[in-house]
Amino acid sequence: MDSIAKPYVIGLDLGGTNSVFGIVDTRGEIKGSTAIKTQAYSDVNDYVQAGVDALQPIIDMVGGIEKIKGMGIGAPNGNYYSGAIENAANLLWKGIVPLAKLFSDKLGIPVALTNDANAAAIGEMTYGVARGMKDFIMITLGTGVGSGIVINGQLVYGSDGFAGELGHVTMDRSGNGRTCGCGKRGCLETYCSATGVARTAREILETTDRPSLLRDIPLKDITSLDVSLAAEKGDAIAKEIYEFTGRMLGEACADFAAFSSPEAFVFFGGLTKAGDLLMKPLQESYNEHVLPMFRGHAKLLVSGLKGSEAAVLGASALGWDAKPNK
Repeated sequence: MDSIAKPYVIGLDLGGTNSVFGIVDTRGEIKGSTAIKTQAYSDVNDYVQAGVDALQPIIDMVGGIEKIKGMGIGAPNGNYYSGAIENAANLLWKGIVPLAKLFSDKLGIPVALTNDANAAAIGEMTYGVARGMKDFIMITLGTGVGSGIVINGQLVYGSDGFAGELGHVTMDRSGNGRTCGCGKRGCLETYCSATGVARTAREILETTDRPSLLRDIPLKDITSLDVSLAAEKGDAIAKEIYEFTGRMLGEACADFAAFSSPEAFVFFGGLTKAGDLLMKPLQESYNEHVLPMFRGHAKLLVSGLKGSEAAVLGASALGWDAKPNK
């Protein structure tokens, strides 16, 4: 049996800021992990080489590349059908980037690739709070907003591999919405991502003279973590920012419920560390805006998997069935 001869796979969670690699066994245990900064490499070939170099010590630790059956990658705008990242808004590499083939050529193993949020959904369905669920929507709240939609136990890829871009649903149709990296205005991602939270903070601080702990930080350096810490200390503006973010996210999820009637929404990513600051207004807004027939049906859950484990595990699951790259 091949999984005995090759008992490991590699998973890569490729985010807009960081890339986390893990080597995973057949039981879903991460045997070793390493990370590099995604943004440090403007040339994708340099990025792939840096990733392979970072992986080498943990590949050696499990007995060498001959013990690795394949690799799975979760990446923004990752197309499962083509194995390429296609026109990702939050990455330095533009156009179509055949990342699965680039890694396959360097490592000599088959590599499969999908959307980063789809990878997180697979990980959550296999090991997390969505275990046993056949209908749920994964919402990733990181540098951007991603989603993985599971219906009848299967990920929805659509006709071209790109289904599940709920972060680019338009929330502000006034024509004056925030500009998004995708080229549109008013996308959910521009308000409810970690970068969106920081953007809201800067807008309020620039347009009012209200006192805030956030004024001790240079405007350009404010992060969502700063907003969360200030809110925990009772800062009124910081609490208002999370109220605004949670309410908008709840409104969006109420719309999403209308097309797939999920059993749950699972929220994953750095922004979820804000806890009730985000989840309470989200729940209230969801209940207020959802179609009455769906009210009280879907659970709103925060991923129970640590850090990027959901995405790494989900990406690695693709590695078991990865086909040789042409």
